[in-house]
Amino acid sequence: MYDILFEPYRLNDKITLKNRILMAPLTRCMAGPGLVPTEDMAAYYARRADAGLIVSEATIIRPDGQGYPNTPGLYTAEQIQGWRKVTDAVHAKGGLIFAQLWHTGRVAHTYFFGGEYTVAPSAVALDGTVPRMRELKYETPKALTVDEIQQLVSDYAKAAENAIEAGFDGVEIHGANAYLIDEFLHNDSNRREDEYGASPENMSRFPLQVTDAIIAAIGRERTGIRLSPGAYVNMGTDSRDREVFDYLLPQLEQRQLAYVHLGIFDDSLRFDYLDGQASAYLRHHYQQTLVGVGGYSADSASQAIAEGKFDLIAIGRPFIANPDYVAKVRQGEPTTAYSDEMLATLY
Repeated sequence: MYDILFEPYRLNDKITLKNRILMAPLTRCMAGPGLVPTEDMAAYYARRADAGLIVSEATIIRPDGQGYPNTPGLYTAEQIQGWRKVTDAVHAKGGLIFAQLWHTGRVAHTYFFGGEYTVAPSAVALDGTVPRMRELKYETPKALTVDEIQQLVSDYAKAAENAIEAGFDGVEIHGANAYLIDEFLHNDSNRREDEYGASPENMSRFPLQVTDAIIAAIGRERTGIRLSPGAYVNMGTDSRDREVFDYLLPQLEQRQLAYVHLGIFDDSLRFDYLDGQASAYLRHHYQQTLVGVGGYSADSASQAIAEGKFDLIAIGRPFIANPDYVAKVRQGEPTTAYSDEMLATLY
């Protein structure tokens, strides 16, 4: 019954996946000194090369994008060289891998990069403390100037170029989960009154500028994006957000990206202002390649794909517990259950 999962899937003229299973981006906080990927990371990803596509753990585009300990970067020569070991290891096993490009915005903390402030669309602090470092309370960010926003656009494009230099097959723009790009797309975090706020067109401007800059740098065929139209983590709910994504999604569809990837932990969540599940909302407004995620099993993913709810499935925690997840599903073998203590080791 899983046959549909193991069909090759053509993303575009340049990339065909050997199956419809993606390894979802999974933050592991295990980079080495200088936020350089390690040999253990290379082996970890290579063991999962049977996935149709691996999306790397979120990778910061510049120092002030860091909001968690030991998350890898993609802005120094050493980091690029470290990632080259990862991509070479994955390619040696016949796999494909995209880099997820990340700036955490107001979820960042100056502790990590020694700066004077964090940055975000508006000077609106996030309540709470940094995961894994509970002694660090979130800071009030500095609202970005227009010039600083343009610099960020350039920094994203440069990170995409660095990813290709490091051997990645493409990039996924992290525009989800209440990080910087997503902060522009939600009214809770975007209180601006200039050309980057106060209307769906303005709130979508920065995400689209980043997308266009990356397309210009590496090509639309190698560019995907992850989105969270429903506010569910580190973000307050606002029904006006629907209008923003109603505008954004047709704009992205015109750009003929490799894919759009839903960012959500549990796709059974329902949002009144989206008229139900976030995946159903995305499918209604975006007819090109869509990646589903959020608690799906091989069985439920197969059924959802067969019903046209999305085209590919991203699997997260089961890949932490099962390096051979794809082989086990293909052979009908039971998979090992995930548990939080597994986070301490790169199996």
